[in-house]
Amino acid sequence: MSLRKTNSVKHIDCDILIVGGGFAGCGAAYEAGYWGRGLKIVIAEKANIERSGAVAHGLSAINCYMGMRWGENTPEDFVRYARGDLMGLVREDLLFDVARHVDATVHMFEEWGLPMMYNKETGRYQREGKWQIMIHGESYKPIIAEAAQKSVDEVYNRVMITHLLTDAHNSRRIAGAIGLDVRDGTFYVFRAKAVIVGAAGASHIYRPRSIGEGAGRTWYPPWNNGSAYALLMQAGAEMIQMENRIVVTRFKDGYGPVGAWFLMLKSVATNAYGEEYEKAHLDSLRSYVGAKYADAKPMPTCLRNHLMLEEIKAGKGPIYIHTERSLDTREKEELGWEDFLDMTVGQAVMWASQNIDPKEDPSELTMSEPYVMGSHAVCAGAWVSGPEDFAPADYNWGYNRMTTVEGLFGAGDTVGGSAHKFSSGSFTEGRLAAKAAVRYIRDHQDYKPELNTNAVERIREDVYRPLENYNVGRHVIVKGSVSPFFITPKQGLQRLEKIMDEYCGGVSSYYSTNEKLLDRGLLLLQMLKEDARKIGAEDLHQLQRTWELNHRIWVAEAVMRHTLFRKETRWPGYYYRADYPHVDDQKWHVFVSSRYDPATDQWEMNSKPVHHIVP
Repeated sequence: MSLRKTNSVKHIDCDILIVGGGFAGCGAAYEAGYWGRGLKIVIAEKANIERSGAVAHGLSAINCYMGMRWGENTPEDFVRYARGDLMGLVREDLLFDVARHVDATVHMFEEWGLPMMYNKETGRYQREGKWQIMIHGESYKPIIAEAAQKSVDEVYNRVMITHLLTDAHNSRRIAGAIGLDVRDGTFYVFRAKAVIVGAAGASHIYRPRSIGEGAGRTWYPPWNNGSAYALLMQAGAEMIQMENRIVVTRFKDGYGPVGAWFLMLKSVATNAYGEEYEKAHLDSLRSYVGAKYADAKPMPTCLRNHLMLEEIKAGKGPIYIHTERSLDTREKEELGWEDFLDMTVGQAVMWASQNIDPKEDPSELTMSEPYVMGSHAVCAGAWVSGPEDFAPADYNWGYNRMTTVEGLFGAGDTVGGSAHKFSSGSFTEGRLAAKAAVRYIRDHQDYKPELNTNAVERIREDVYRPLENYNVGRHVIVKGSVSPFFITPKQGLQRLEKIMDEYCGGVSSYYSTNEKLLDRGLLLLQMLKEDARKIGAEDLHQLQRTWELNHRIWVAEAVMRHTLFRKETRWPGYYYRADYPHVDDQKWHVFVSSRYDPATDQWEMNSKPVHHIVP
């Protein structure tokens, strides 16, 4: 008898369902617990909230902190910074909203026990850069998770949300979600008056640089499969900036971060001949993107990538970061090592395995494969309503951080146009979404969500179908894992990564694509979607991998469609439209938006105006 016939079904009724227990989800949990006394608040987390999300194994810095109590920065300063880094295209209302509240979040973290680094001379937090402060952050996530768990009624660990559910009488209103217990196979049906999605962006939709013995090694966590976007798209929410994927410059192979090395330790990067290449390319950069962007201070992240890529194409690689010039004191050496031991232990292992002593030897830098996220130096995600006191009229249609599906809120990676939040900003955005969600429920006390039982049963059939596919086809495997009846999740993932890499601007093409490649890529993606109905999962672990792949395919299609629609190269160094190689502010200083219509199975593409609120 198949597992689908024997597994249990659990129905959970709640007022607020929080999807994802990362920093955004934890922020939502904490704030919902404070304002929502008397409401039932539930978290569903695919892993375990103690060590889940992008900060699972720690951080060495908090990258979003104003320092307003010391007069260091203002929210307006932050908006100008993020706007410059994203070459003009950000939701300034959302950025301002995060910036004016984020300091209070950081101060709470310290009260909860997060060890902060202090500057002995100033008595302030130790600055890594203008926006970053240093922490002893190995236990960053457990500290924040403890506060979240104490604030809610129930936490369902190891439950992956596969689908959102809309109301049986109103397809534009949220009513709950479907979840799968990845350990025992239990089918969860959550019914909720409001849902806050604080899930993750996507790694592994592009083929990683690390293959073979390093397969699976990525910069953004390999378990982040784009649920933040796929869940919303399937429910019909409007999305923006999905073409705004990120490529990060990191220590080669280990993906170790470079922020502390460049900002605090003042390391420099050169080509193989010792030349500081960024200065040499400034004139050509001005002619390419214009002085407005080339001379911005600081230079946009994507343009720094672009200059490195130009140097590599010119045959002047490898690119080196000169750690040996920076570690001239014991204090700096300890800081450099802790930077990795706090959050990227693999980089320290890489040094040891390659006989590199950072005090004596430089290390190679490289550019990663693309990732899709909304909380770093990019801002893919959902189109959400802004704060009522600061958002322009067409950016506000109700409750703060509510998507275009009523009662469905977003935070962290989920929210589009809201870049440079990082950990503290994502937590803060979770707080903002939760406060608004509580108010939404208070304002709609008579609403009782009703689920379509037929739709729930259809989803249940879909969720467990891969187990049946495997049971039917496992007896006719031709050789190894090759079957005429099904493909495995790994085979499907490898196909997806190959399609995105070769047709949508991955590392193999130096991040370049064009209309013909994208059209072909969409065709191949449709074929993969058809074959994905025939995935076979031999156990619950592979069933989880199946649904992670499903979400990645949704994200990949959105990225392709957005990249095809935007006929310019807005962020050189993140991607290139070879047929439209330049920034075109006259026509494309706009947001690209999309909406998938579940009723018609069609995508609608549009553009939206960018309002510059902060002078």
